[in-house]
Amino acid sequence: MNYQVLPLNEASTIPSLWYTSPEIYQKEKALLWNNTWIYAGRTDQVTKPGDFLTVQIADEPILVIRGEDGILRSFINVCRHRAARVVTTSCGHTDRLRCPYHGWTYDLSGQLRGVPEFDGVTGFKREENGLPVVHVDTWGPLVFVHLGKPAIALTDALHPMPEKLQAFNIEQLRCVGQKEYILQCNWKVFIDNYLDGGYHVNAIHPSLAGVLDYKNYKTECFKYTSVQSSPLRAPQAGDDQGAAQVRTGQAAAYWWIFPNLMLNAYEGVMDTNVVYPMGPDRCRVVFDFYFHGKDQSPEAIARQTESMKVADLIQAEDVGICEDVQRGLLSQSFDTGRYSVRREQGVHHFHSLLACQLQMK
Repeated sequence: MNYQVLPLNEASTIPSLWYTSPEIYQKEKALLWNNTWIYAGRTDQVTKPGDFLTVQIADEPILVIRGEDGILRSFINVCRHRAARVVTTSCGHTDRLRCPYHGWTYDLSGQLRGVPEFDGVTGFKREENGLPVVHVDTWGPLVFVHLGKPAIALTDALHPMPEKLQAFNIEQLRCVGQKEYILQCNWKVFIDNYLDGGYHVNAIHPSLAGVLDYKNYKTECFKYTSVQSSPLRAPQAGDDQGAAQVRTGQAAAYWWIFPNLMLNAYEGVMDTNVVYPMGPDRCRVVFDFYFHGKDQSPEAIARQTESMKVADLIQAEDVGICEDVQRGLLSQSFDTGRYSVRREQGVHHFHSLLACQLQMK
């Protein structure tokens, strides 16, 4: 289990066991997912009293809901009676929280109100059986939850992303679409692939390679975040033209927030990309696609549709290589690899943060 964090030029990757072991998955549930700020959904899903969203973080069902008093709250989405999920849809609107199993009912502040046919039960206190509270906070269009006791504020966990993204005017963007993928790989394989400093782009993503200035692609690491940035260029003769019409502007910025949120920003276009574990060798990836909110012309809608198609193609390419890597991690011949000093600072940063979290005393 022990992994020594070394300088990049001396270090090896985390062991293959960390991608395949059920014991490591359980350790992550206890020490990682319970001790970090995790992206849960969008603020536009919970604007009015009664609006809610749900998310599954590792094996923990979470509910985020706007109360009648306008306060945003979060709870463990598990009924206190027999552990059924109280809310079973991904998002929506309600005036109460009623478990579909036996009808126990909670108000929008999580307090237990209705307990059918429970007369004669001794020692039961309704006021002690509300939904367990989860910490919740927001930044811009994003909602985050913390399943434990936050050691740092959300603003510290995101630093310096909010300030650096001001140049992209993301407050003018709105979400117009979502797509979900189920991958047969450990969630960390997906993160490793994202953070490799463009190392895989020329081999795996021909359309993206046609617009990124690979020679000037760079990675910067901060305390809990990193950003990969690249100037954009016009495709040359022989380049794949697929991304050229929908990935425009001066530069691209690819932000990662520990442990599992990614945010891709271009001029007038952004997508969030979050990966949730579903076990040692399976994960769920959710993309939300943002575009400039004012332009709703047929031409703009066509560009948005094409942009999402390009993103879907790029994701399909990543799915293939990530699932192949997961199969390779089961080989008895592989335990650890080395990092490219030129390209893989972001992967090393991720592994270092993860090791510190999992090896906490």
